[in-house]
Amino acid sequence: MSTPVSVPRSGGVLRVVCVLGVAAFVGCAPVQPEWTPLFNGEDLTGWTPKIRGLALGEDPAGTFRVEDGLLTVGYEGYDDFANQFGHLFYEEPFSHYRLLVEYRFVGEQAPGGPEWAFRNSGVMLHSQAPESMPAGQDFPISLEAQFLGGNGIDDRPTANLCTPGTHVHMEGALVETHCTESSSATYHGDEWVTFEAIVLGDESITHIVNGDTVIAYDRPVIGGGVVSGFDPEAKPDGAPLGSGYISLQSESHPIQFRRVLLQRLDPAQ
Repeated sequence: MSTPVSVPRSGGVLRVVCVLGVAAFVGCAPVQPEWTPLFNGEDLTGWTPKIRGLALGEDPAGTFRVEDGLLTVGYEGYDDFANQFGHLFYEEPFSHYRLLVEYRFVGEQAPGGPEWAFRNSGVMLHSQAPESMPAGQDFPISLEAQFLGGNGIDDRPTANLCTPGTHVHMEGALVETHCTESSSATYHGDEWVTFEAIVLGDESITHIVNGDTVIAYDRPVIGGGVVSGFDPEAKPDGAPLGSGYISLQSESHPIQFRRVLLQRLDPAQ
């Protein structure tokens, strides 16, 4: 018969199927959880935009679209960015999973984009439901894996942690700083970067860039600021944050996504 056994691998979970004979152990074969594409490479099926100042689902400027098989975030339809921060939400919430995102920054920043948002975007983890965000809310209450692109001069690590309306723990201590830098390299130009997150509910989250672990944290909770316009009922400070939605950001600099894949992990493992 086949008996599944779990062993850790690269900070994640690898399932192993062991085949047992009648009287003796025969052998084990690793079985990876199946990767599910969240982006199908053709259209935005399964995704819904939420742009500040607009109702859920409205995107008249075509901020989020698919071009040449790439999920593209662009601002050609904007006369001025005017703090219209946006997020493209996947339709299903998750708690235990491994996420893989391939991204690259392209082009020029939108007119009126804030200076700090130059080559700045990200993916939100454990986000509140998009329908719970009032029209004027800027960022979802969530954990942001912040993507930064190099400016050709300075060190700008990517896959940093930012915490709109949340806190985390690191090395046993509560961290209330809004953004914490990762140990990643700086990626200048328009090269593709592979980001992974291993998300284990409200236990731990690990960020990986091009195969290297760059930051890890645990026990995320709701709390803190750096988010505005929210419904107070959506922000019960101190509550554990163990699940939520995944969303891709629009923060005024064009970015493209080549793959968005997800492995479901068994919470019991």
